[in-house]
Amino acid sequence: MYILDLNIFILSCIFTLISIHQHPIDMRNLLATTIFTCGLFLLFLSEAHSQGCVAIRHFSSCSNNNFDSQFLSKGDWQLGMNYRYFKSFRHFRGAEEEPDRVANGTEVVNHSHSWDFNITLGLNQRWFANLTLPFVINTRSSLYEHGRSERHTTTSRGLADIRAGLGYWLFKPHVHSGGNLALGLGVKLPTGDFAASDIFYNVGPNGEPQVRPVDQSIQPGDGGFGIALDAQFFQKLSEGFFIYGSGFYLLNPKGTNGTRTFRETLSPILNNEAIMAVPDQYGLRAGLSYSLGTTPVGVILGVRYEAVPVKDILGSNEGFRRPGSVLSVEPGINYMKENLSLNLSAPIAIIRKRPQSVTDLETEEATGQPRNGDAAFADYLINIGLSYRINKGPAMNLNEFQKN
Repeated sequence: MYILDLNIFILSCIFTLISIHQHPIDMRNLLATTIFTCGLFLLFLSEAHSQGCVAIRHFSSCSNNNFDSQFLSKGDWQLGMNYRYFKSFRHFRGAEEEPDRVANGTEVVNHSHSWDFNITLGLNQRWFANLTLPFVINTRSSLYEHGRSERHTTTSRGLADIRAGLGYWLFKPHVHSGGNLALGLGVKLPTGDFAASDIFYNVGPNGEPQVRPVDQSIQPGDGGFGIALDAQFFQKLSEGFFIYGSGFYLLNPKGTNGTRTFRETLSPILNNEAIMAVPDQYGLRAGLSYSLGTTPVGVILGVRYEAVPVKDILGSNEGFRRPGSVLSVEPGINYMKENLSLNLSAPIAIIRKRPQSVTDLETEEATGQPRNGDAAFADYLINIGLSYRINKGPAMNLNEFQKN
């Protein structure tokens, strides 16, 4: 997917300040902790100026906007699947679109299909463990990667990088049934292929085809061990009306993964982009959820921000990456029937940006000429989530909590 600059989106953290609760003392504790957590995110992200044909990989959230089913008892299971699709084709350099790329037929077109299969286990009423098995099918159509004379398509598919982690609700669910905040810590394993290859045409010494690694943006994995920090919160405003938010930051300490880009064959000034980087990434989302009366249907309206930063928090910043970010408006709909829930959302991009990368800045300094690479972004995404809960004992229910 394809990504933007940070400063605007942090406003989502402030949404929690408008929350109202029946127990003001408890609410003050919740809000103070939420604000503190947002402050930590700001501390992390203030040094992470965004990036771009941006290898933002699917990273489904543990928040499902069905707040009656957020809490798991000991031994409860929640099985889920999240699917994401997008088509990226609009080229941006900085915050400016380059419409001539589409008009002239020289745009790069990525189609991405991602499936996250999630397993969550309640360890007790506050602790939970989760495991995510991601799979992808990606295609990339371009001219410049095939001798600039013919358009061809490269493909990658298979298992991506597995993630596992623990989460903890900061407040006791039976006391704070109308609002809570969870923090999580996890690891990302380099199980996905980070050197997937395909046939590239018109690129050999005599114009013959060659097998080469596909572009970084469609590689199933990134080749590094990662540390994932995440948070989610929700707060009831009135009957059936909630405010929600979630966010994650994935730290990738490894600098490069050894996979050749062949970008140096396009131009000698791209020698510093010959090997793929292993970049950090992060995402934030927040909004409002409303249940439609007594029906099992609810609607959501929120904002979503996803990015690959110019520089990582840990490790080197060598190698090729496309930093970038996207700010989107996210309408959606939820359906929940007993233990089954279904979510559909379609984030629509409103701001897209591909800032200068570290290698862009190095090249600019070495040549004395302005340098800012471009990236292709999607107009919208399609996200579908399906989950089923298996209760070991009586299900925890917010309505039951609120009666007690």
